[in-house]
Amino acid sequence: MSTAKEQALTVSSELLEKGLLELNLPLGKEQQGLLLQYLALLDKWNQVYNLTAIRDLTKMVKSHLLDSLSVVPLLTGERVLDVGSGAGLPGIPIAVAKPEWEMTLLDSNHKKAAFLRQAVTELSLNNAHVVCERIESWDAPKGFEVIISRAFSDLGEFVSLAGRLLAQGGVIAAMKGLHPFEELERLPPGFRIKEVRALQVPGLGAERHLVLIERV
Repeated sequence: MSTAKEQALTVSSELLEKGLLELNLPLGKEQQGLLLQYLALLDKWNQVYNLTAIRDLTKMVKSHLLDSLSVVPLLTGERVLDVGSGAGLPGIPIAVAKPEWEMTLLDSNHKKAAFLRQAVTELSLNNAHVVCERIESWDAPKGFEVIISRAFSDLGEFVSLAGRLLAQGGVIAAMKGLHPFEELERLPPGFRIKEVRALQVPGLGAERHLVLIERV
């Protein structure tokens, strides 16, 4: 007889496969397996470190995996920085989906950075590496074509802190819930809105937006 956890993983696998079809993001079985392996690892560590408030594996598929992956078709550029990566969102799902991209996972919390390193090792993500630093004090050796975050509450602050690390022609990508009308008016000088895209995350039933910002 299968355990409740095994049943949850089976349902999660089906949800993921269906969601990827809806996102028009064809990932192979190996990549899907890595995403589910990541969820299982997150679930295991979550019992000790409280990395995410979501405890249900099937909800994690929608709120974490599919939400993170929904932005992939809208991004171009192979050097990507995930600021305030936390439990690896959206960075780890993106790194799995795009093995040709170079992903940097940045978080100043040592416990979260420890989880990120463990996940990168266990999933053999050769295209991802972890930096345990604060965004405002970290000097990257090279600019990034995409700087993304799902964790920053304020758009202006995110751009102010991360903008100096943006490569020429790159974009800052802020993942948001509701359309952030007021925040859009408070961008620091030298930056402008390139585009705001509504995201359709399969099964989530909540508003999601991606704000793309570029240098003036």
